[in-house]
Amino acid sequence: MTKISKRMASLSSKIEDRAYPPLEAINLVKESSTAKFDETIEAHVRLGIDPKYTDQQIRTTVTLPNGTGQTIRIAVIARGEKVAEAKSAGADLAGEEELVDSISKGEMGFDLLIATPDMMPKVAKLGRVLGPRGLMPNPKTGTVTADLVGAIKEFKAGKLEFRADKAGIIHVRFGKASFNADALLENLKTLQETIDRNKPSGAKGRFWKTLYITSTMGPSIEVDIAALQDISQE
Repeated sequence: MTKISKRMASLSSKIEDRAYPPLEAINLVKESSTAKFDETIEAHVRLGIDPKYTDQQIRTTVTLPNGTGQTIRIAVIARGEKVAEAKSAGADLAGEEELVDSISKGEMGFDLLIATPDMMPKVAKLGRVLGPRGLMPNPKTGTVTADLVGAIKEFKAGKLEFRADKAGIIHVRFGKASFNADALLENLKTLQETIDRNKPSGAKGRFWKTLYITSTMGPSIEVDIAALQDISQE
């Protein structure tokens, strides 16, 4: 049985077993972020889908209007002049076959991998290494592209790729504890709208099951999904 620290027990005691209005939940999660570093704020969404079926899968991107507050390390697999182009655009790693080889050996010094279309036959061989980590480039998420400058700029600015795991749960970071509550709410609302727009065709019954938000070291807080969906953004 996992032992809960006094700190976590104290924080959890302030959270009621109910779904909170979005802004109230965000204020609570900020109050619960008492670590000595700027904690990441995450959303955990349980959906009424079974990802083992192709028509019940979600894999897409969201561009958070206020960014994530995190520095993302981007690697690019390209050829020729595109390698230099990627480096000039801000890629942390960029290369051709030598980068493919290092990744195949388990060297993963990056958070996101972008590839040009002509390099995908090489990248496809890395499926066993990249797939389990959710790092395989995909045209649908903008990580297979010839527009390296645009893609790098977008992902560095706060564009995130996300997908539902095998249990139908989406895990996404949407800011930092240092963000003001309105900025976090705007990011969370944008995430909700993105998920709704990408509802799989095979999803049946209740689509949204639960939504919880939490900080890196804090307790989970349930958010009233209907109240979040009712918020309008100009």
